[in-house]
Amino acid sequence: MIIRSKRVVSDGRVAPADIVVAGERFAAVLPYGTAEGDVLDVGQLAVSPGVVDSHVHINEPGRTEWEGFASATQAAAAGGITTVVDMPLNCIPATVSRQAAEVKLAALQGQLQVDASFWGGVIPGNTGELAGLRAFGCGGAKCFTCPSGVDEFPHVSRADLDLALPLMRDLGLVLLVHAEAPEPLEAAERDVANADVRDYATYLRSRPDQAELDAIAMVIDLCRQHQAAAHIVHLSSAQALPMLAKAQAEGVRISAETCLHYLTFCAEDVPPGATCYKCAPPIRDRANREALWQGLRDGVLTLVVSDHSPCTPQLKRTEVGDFMAAWGGIAGLQLGLSALWTQASARGFGLADLCRWNAENTARLAGLDARKGRIAAGFDADFVIWDPEAEATIAGADLHHKHKLTPYDGLALRGVVHQTWVRGVCAWRRDGGFGLARGAFVPARGN
Repeated sequence: MIIRSKRVVSDGRVAPADIVVAGERFAAVLPYGTAEGDVLDVGQLAVSPGVVDSHVHINEPGRTEWEGFASATQAAAAGGITTVVDMPLNCIPATVSRQAAEVKLAALQGQLQVDASFWGGVIPGNTGELAGLRAFGCGGAKCFTCPSGVDEFPHVSRADLDLALPLMRDLGLVLLVHAEAPEPLEAAERDVANADVRDYATYLRSRPDQAELDAIAMVIDLCRQHQAAAHIVHLSSAQALPMLAKAQAEGVRISAETCLHYLTFCAEDVPPGATCYKCAPPIRDRANREALWQGLRDGVLTLVVSDHSPCTPQLKRTEVGDFMAAWGGIAGLQLGLSALWTQASARGFGLADLCRWNAENTARLAGLDARKGRIAAGFDADFVIWDPEAEATIAGADLHHKHKLTPYDGLALRGVVHQTWVRGVCAWRRDGGFGLARGAFVPARGN
């Protein structure tokens, strides 16, 4: 089969091309109009690599009422995402051993609309499980430096990471870090104890920039000491960018991502009681948002992910609008392509930038870059056909997430997905819905 488009994103550029698909893989990318065979000509619609969202909380097994593989991967397909990498917490058991990973693998059978991979977890006392997680197919393991919010996933100390990082280095595992130090959080929470819980400013004050700065400084120091690789997940505070840039320039193996919601929303615009905006670290002010965009422009930040972290509406405390008591997490998986493109295109970025942030670099972080994230010969034929100029107003009720509460409800977003293809088969089309659920687990390279 040949996919023909005037706008194909391949090898860091956008150009007319013919994409040859043979079975589950791309066979070639040829000059426009030169391939012969069964041609799907999409005209001016863009054809770009399927999005690889390397930060998703699917919560199955154990908390499937929060989301689940069927609903999450349907939402992914409808949004142009062809691979999700599931986080190790909020499911029960937490993915902190090979045995737990096998339990999760069994739970997803027959449910995947797109492909999936897993992150492992680092908690106190599980260093002996890291080799098993690597052998299973995890490309890295995540830790929290502050309480995670769930009992099954306790946070680590510096001493725990001193034990884990040399092993992870030798195993070829990257350490993913939720980087907030507990001491500044505890002090800030005391300071807002009597403040208005419906005022977003109260919650923002309870998660100060300093918590991120202290934890990131510790991680940089540990990476330098052990010559190990770490990745800061969901960076919220732009104040951390200079220390990250300095460490990267020194050769410290430290990288960082930010999220759709930090690049889209700002604290000044969060309405009272609108707990659908609550996440940790928090959405900060408008100047911080623009500084994060500059971090992407400068290459200090190299990934953009959804950090899709849904829960039941009851846990969001919407009836009282209590920011301090509500579960922290934003639902936005299905909107990963359009939300990012809306903001990126408004700031002068192009399609190649988008695909570098949400496909090529995310695949590389997860150890999937031998198969995913590029339109190139030999790679899985994962691609999305979409209209970058079209706009659509988001209705939360129409999303395929299990629960529809999202801060994107009512936003007009630029970029409309027409078709999503996974390993050479159409997983979703705008005019026809979902194909058969034939996604598969994909291990990280070396497995």
